[in-house]
Amino acid sequence: MSETASQFDTLAIIGVGLIGSSLAAAAKANSLASRIVLFDSNPSVRARIVELGLGEVAETAEAAVAGADLIILCTPPATMGAIGAQIGAHVKAGAIVTDVGSVKEAIVQQLQPVLPETCFLIPGHPIAGVEKSGPDAGFATLFEGRWAILTPLGDPRPAYQEAVARLTDFWEAMGAKVDCMDPVRHDQVLAMTSHLPHLIAFCVVATAQDVEAVTDSEVVKYSAGGFRDFTRIAASDPTMWRDVFLLNKDAVLDLLGRFSEDLTALRRAIRWGDGNTLFATFERARAMRREVIEAGQDTAITNFGRDLTTSTTFKVDGKVDGKVDRKSD
Repeated sequence: MSETASQFDTLAIIGVGLIGSSLAAAAKANSLASRIVLFDSNPSVRARIVELGLGEVAETAEAAVAGADLIILCTPPATMGAIGAQIGAHVKAGAIVTDVGSVKEAIVQQLQPVLPETCFLIPGHPIAGVEKSGPDAGFATLFEGRWAILTPLGDPRPAYQEAVARLTDFWEAMGAKVDCMDPVRHDQVLAMTSHLPHLIAFCVVATAQDVEAVTDSEVVKYSAGGFRDFTRIAASDPTMWRDVFLLNKDAVLDLLGRFSEDLTALRRAIRWGDGNTLFATFERARAMRREVIEAGQDTAITNFGRDLTTSTTFKVDGKVDGKVDRKSD
């Protein structure tokens, strides 16, 4: 990776939540832009950007992108078309425009018609994040060792391929591993690895609140590790996930059909006392966990690496009743 290939004169970030603030921090830490300009529609977030020292603050999206060499859209997926239309006339020729959305085909359909042909649209998706949101949640090492997927549009221009190479270098300089795939394929893969698990977590936690035989206080008080992990996932940004499911509905609905069939088979096995089917299914799932660890996508450390020696007490119904790991986030 060469210095000229990885560094941009001006980086513009639109939307300063977890990902946007982490991008600014990582770009600053790795000297990837001479100038970082940020915009968020929320005035309190703009004020917080100054306090955190993430970069310059623009008062409008148009002002943020004016003269920028790299523009990264970090807003909810459903807003991309409106933002693209807002900034389109202000994007300079030769600028790279990318995003961080968890769906890609719908975002391409939103952005392609409203951005100038003189810029290079290269949609992207860093598979990194935590359940917390807002500018204070960001940190410079968020992308280290994580995948960043780019979905280039098949533009044959040599300049476009050079832009893809520069954007690849940018992500790699922040510690990410980069892969390229077709937008439709991306949406199919992420529906399985991210969208469906989140939907199940949202559903399980919501169901726990509605089960009349168990009180909410009992659910909280006796939360086992599995349920706690569901609640962590379910704490994710509801606006973003609403958009994800609506914009990637075909892939999600297709997987939900398959999942529903498999769940019915397990329910039947439980009803009929079919231990062999249950054991075989659980063993297959357990093998997948080993593959994830071997691929470096998670740790095999006991209790997922949570350091219980640094735990602190928490209260249920006003009474001290257990411990929670300070580092579990």
